[in-house]
Amino acid sequence: MPTEPSTSLGGELSNAPSSRPSGERTTPSYAVGVFHDVELGSDILEYLQRIDGTLAPFGGRFLIHGGPHEAVEDELPGDLVVIAFPTPDGARRWYRSEAYQAIAPLRQAHSAGSVTLHLGVPATHRATDILPAGDE
Repeated sequence: MPTEPSTSLGGELSNAPSSRPSGERTTPSYAVGVFHDVELGSDILEYLQRIDGTLAPFGGRFLIHGGPHEAVEDELPGDLVVIAFPTPDGARRWYRSEAYQAIAPLRQAHSAGSVTLHLGVPATHRATDILPAGDE
């Protein structure tokens, strides 16, 4: 069952005004998954064959889709998947879309893990931008 995205780490996942620097409306959004105990079978195969079609209307594309990685500070508890969307609300609109919700149970029934939605930052973002004004 879909849940409301947390806004604690990235502001709102919408075009609503926020305390972020100007340019936010052109920042991307991301769907991030970490999956383990994946049971490869016909349902997962169908999910993989259909997911690209659900991404296309929202401009989504895979940045990371599992694969080899180098753990330098602890290990991820599964395979990392990162999907980028060109708009701040793209990840949310894709996840909630009828097309994606039709295939999500195929993955959910045959894997464990988590999916989170994140708002990107503008190209001009600096680490100190998250500090309250005056703490920079």
